[in-house]
Amino acid sequence: MSLRQQLQGTGVALVTPFTSDLKVDFDSLGNVIDTMIKGGVEYLITLGTTGETPTLDKQEKLDIVNYTFEKVAGRVPVVVGIGGNNTAELINDLHKFPLDKAVAVLSASPNYNKPSQEGIYQHYKALAAASPKPILLYNVPGRTGRNMTAETTLRLAQLPNIAGMKEASGDMAQCMQLLRDMPEDFLLVSGDDGLALPLIACGMHGVISVAANAFPAEFSEMIRLCLKHDFAAAKPINDKLIEAYDLMFAENNPAGVKAFMAEKGWIGNHLRLPVVPLSEGLHSKVRNYLKK
Repeated sequence: MSLRQQLQGTGVALVTPFTSDLKVDFDSLGNVIDTMIKGGVEYLITLGTTGETPTLDKQEKLDIVNYTFEKVAGRVPVVVGIGGNNTAELINDLHKFPLDKAVAVLSASPNYNKPSQEGIYQHYKALAAASPKPILLYNVPGRTGRNMTAETTLRLAQLPNIAGMKEASGDMAQCMQLLRDMPEDFLLVSGDDGLALPLIACGMHGVISVAANAFPAEFSEMIRLCLKHDFAAAKPINDKLIEAYDLMFAENNPAGVKAFMAEKGWIGNHLRLPVVPLSEGLHSKVRNYLKK
């Protein structure tokens, strides 16, 4: 089965639950993984940005990856996030991280350095040459400070170990260009929950989602309906979730989605600095939304 077939539908960028003393809460993480799989999501991403990776140390990352593989136990595919702005360090991580059970590596475009398009291309070319697993590009200029243009993506798509992309630019014209010109076997998924429905209508293969952490059954069913081109059935589900998307990203991700999950009793509402829980006013809106 090709990677594009394996990663159709909804992938969840897993949160990292913490205890009240801010240690990794593996019991809650295990329960979240079970809840996602029972909810019907198609695959999981560990160590994505939503997992608060900037505040995890190297040993914690290794422990989370190993625990995730053990808990998933082959029930769904797992993608491991290995991204950053130091190319040499990432190549070292690709050699040292336990990736034998992963189907792919998701790697965000370098943040803060603001490399040129050629710099982005050379960065990913080096990762692709070093990686034991296919690389999924991740364009998220809202976090990185630099958009990866369609031209750069299409150049990278020609390399043998670059298999797909999570596209979160929010630029519909750029997405349309990628859908028109990308190789036939290239996986292209939305990185924006709120744009997933129209982007799948245009031809994308699914989404890597934040919102599905809190609404796994509803969100993944909506995406499956979209992929069947049953937008009449998908739209009412998406319509109910639009307010949730807005609340989740109003102040910070993952503070927003963690507030939803905490209100459901799935995890504690704990985050590591510099990220803090939602303001009380916004949290009360989350509580009221769930009561509705």
